[in-house]
Amino acid sequence: MQSPYLIFLGDANLTGMDKMGAGIRQWRGELCLAQHRLPGCAFDLDLPEMAPAQAQAAGCRTMIVGVVNVGGFIPENWIATIVDALESGLDVAAGMHTRLIDIPAIAEAAARTGRSVHDVRAPTRSFAPGTGRKRSGKRVLTMGTDCAVGKKYTALAIERELRARGVDADFRATGQTGLLIAGRGVVIDAVIADFVSGAAEWLSPDADPAHWDVIEGQGSLAHPAYAAVTLGLAHGSQPDAIVLCHEPGRAKMLGLDYPVPTVSALAEMALQATRLTNPAAQVVGVSINGSNLDRGSIDAVIAGIEAETGLPCCDPLLHGPGRIVDRLLG
Repeated sequence: MQSPYLIFLGDANLTGMDKMGAGIRQWRGELCLAQHRLPGCAFDLDLPEMAPAQAQAAGCRTMIVGVVNVGGFIPENWIATIVDALESGLDVAAGMHTRLIDIPAIAEAAARTGRSVHDVRAPTRSFAPGTGRKRSGKRVLTMGTDCAVGKKYTALAIERELRARGVDADFRATGQTGLLIAGRGVVIDAVIADFVSGAAEWLSPDADPAHWDVIEGQGSLAHPAYAAVTLGLAHGSQPDAIVLCHEPGRAKMLGLDYPVPTVSALAEMALQATRLTNPAAQVVGVSINGSNLDRGSIDAVIAGIEAETGLPCCDPLLHGPGRIVDRLLG
């Protein structure tokens, strides 16, 4: 895709729906030139507000739909904006299950204007079923108590810390935002269920014994809707190490009336799942998303989790993941 980007947030207003735009803004901010929002949008990426024509005149080349909603669909009231972007000379990218190219008005506008549409969630290759075969190299997987709790941010922060220490490491993207950040990966929830573990094996192949693959987790083993993709990713990744991710204060699963498990309960679930293909898997730390807490509350939460689990705990954006990486390499 061509950069710089215009990030389109539509009228998104539910917790976590902006995570694609926010992730690109956080980790590839130099590529983000402007944002565009519709009335009712609850999010702000602290970018200049521009309509598609303004953004194109300012140098933008691609409008990215920076929203991930339940079901991964393009709302009817967004189509006019996407068509406007194409007619204004921008390419358009989205990470929804509904493909841009399958929406007649968007497909017609793309053909008429000669602009490109990028459906980054659609797999571009097929995968074999998982085998469970042991692979060389080392792997760490982030696993969450719920969706949108910081699994991607934690994995990116760990990769950055490992590289800063001179350790050979790669972030392995398993979601559409991670793929746009890393430039490669597999959008794992778009893979046919029988092949999810095989896709995870393909994503982190045999490597040097000292190399670490830092694998972005998806969903949650405790989430009734998304546990299946989490389980397949756990089996295929064969992680040597697991970092648990949690958002303090969230009582219910995102979008459902199910309780969020405790960190200790998730640790038990994670080890039971991952030890099928790697009996030596260990939980090495806990990462929290403290974006909705003040500093004093964050410190108290961390102290409580460390007392409960005996594991190092941090907010990776506030403190850095150094203590978790110490445990990982120890």
